[in-house]
Amino acid sequence: MYAIIATGGKQYTVSEGDVIKVEKLGVNAGETVTFDQVLFVNNGEAKVGDPTVAGATVTASVVEEGKDKKVIVYRYKRKTGYHKKNGHRQLYTKVKIEKINA
Repeated sequence: MYAIIATGGKQYTVSEGDVIKVEKLGVNAGETVTFDQVLFVNNGEAKVGDPTVAGATVTASVVEEGKDKKVIVYRYKRKTGYHKKNGHRQLYTKVKIEKINA
């Protein structure tokens, strides 16, 4: 059984027991979170949402919050002496999928 959920502007394919990184949710570690934007559920028969599956939810527990690896953004224009180096670390929440309710 698996489902496709939408959170943080992205879509994730999840099944029970998976651990995934999603955009920061602002929830403490150990708490549970419910995703109600379920786009697709497959439990032997496929249920496709329009745009979401009615009554379907995915329950997950928060493992940790943190920052991802640094991404270097380097801008450069030739012949002018212009260069600019910048870095970015994206915030994330790591969640473990507990149950898919369809």
